[in-house]
Amino acid sequence: MSAEYATFGLAPAMRAGGVLANGGYQVHRDFVDFIVDGRPLLFQLSDLDAVSPLAADIPPAIFTAHVRRLLLEARAPLRDGRYVIYGCPECEGLECGAVTAVIEKSPDGADDFVWRDFAWQTSEPADLVRNGYHGIGPFRFRGDEYRSALGQLLTDGEQRARRRVLLIGPRVALLAKLAAALRTIGIGAEIAADAAGVPPDELRTYGAVAFGRAVPDAVRHSVRASFDRADVQVAYVDGLAPVIPLLLAQIEYALDRSPREQRRLTRLAAGPHAADLEVTSACRVRLTAYRVDRLSRTHVHEVLDEVLVPGLHQVPLPAKATKGHSYVVARTSTNVLVTPVPT
Repeated sequence: MSAEYATFGLAPAMRAGGVLANGGYQVHRDFVDFIVDGRPLLFQLSDLDAVSPLAADIPPAIFTAHVRRLLLEARAPLRDGRYVIYGCPECEGLECGAVTAVIEKSPDGADDFVWRDFAWQTSEPADLVRNGYHGIGPFRFRGDEYRSALGQLLTDGEQRARRRVLLIGPRVALLAKLAAALRTIGIGAEIAADAAGVPPDELRTYGAVAFGRAVPDAVRHSVRASFDRADVQVAYVDGLAPVIPLLLAQIEYALDRSPREQRRLTRLAAGPHAADLEVTSACRVRLTAYRVDRLSRTHVHEVLDEVLVPGLHQVPLPAKATKGHSYVVARTSTNVLVTPVPT
């Protein structure tokens, strides 16, 4: 076998959901990504909007079946020994397109697993000439490392993300709209005045708590104390402004469990004239500015929507987008960052 050894690992990852400017939406998906030689394999596939089969929201039996397939303890789902590595985040159907590869034990008899012949596949059989990823793989993984990483998923319940948010605040109408938007993109949400008296088992189902701007400090401390007593660690979100897409972005960021060093979008800062951002791999970046005027009206400015190369980028902000209380949201397919614009 000519392939050199590669390291194999797994890490939490996210497909960022959100409400789009055209009124549509994309679904939030938590999944486990494949880490090859220290970097997410997904990042080698340009700006692919996809998730692995190891998604947090699928039934446990199907999740286990996917893991056992990757361990070669079950038959390949596709012809010629091919397995789905990444699929459509909305429906996961092959007709929408999927990245597939042959997974096999090393032909030389060593206790190794080999991933080879990566391809973009929309039907069977795969056409490696037209749709093969000729610059990716083959990867040869040591058997003990490979089995240990995947085997942990069968016993570690913490790998399954807590995809519910507790919304705290007096503005029930706004929170109701936010809860509806969260549910639309696949995140559960409940509204409460506080967390007093909520059983610990229920508190453990939440991944984040979002506070409205008008929530008193006493209520904030009480909610945090309830989660502390239940020994539940959650992300706390302080709402920046009563703008649903902005609040969604804040919550999406709070729910992101992927390691910071393995994110595509790692920095976002804004000044009165420009936004600075940093990306770690070539990807599509959408930059949106939200401004709330003196009459509490929201103004939306689509600033950028293009594929950026790795590195630091400075993006000019239109003057009309930064007057008064303004905020900038940067999105890739896998993560989102939010920052206020200094006044």
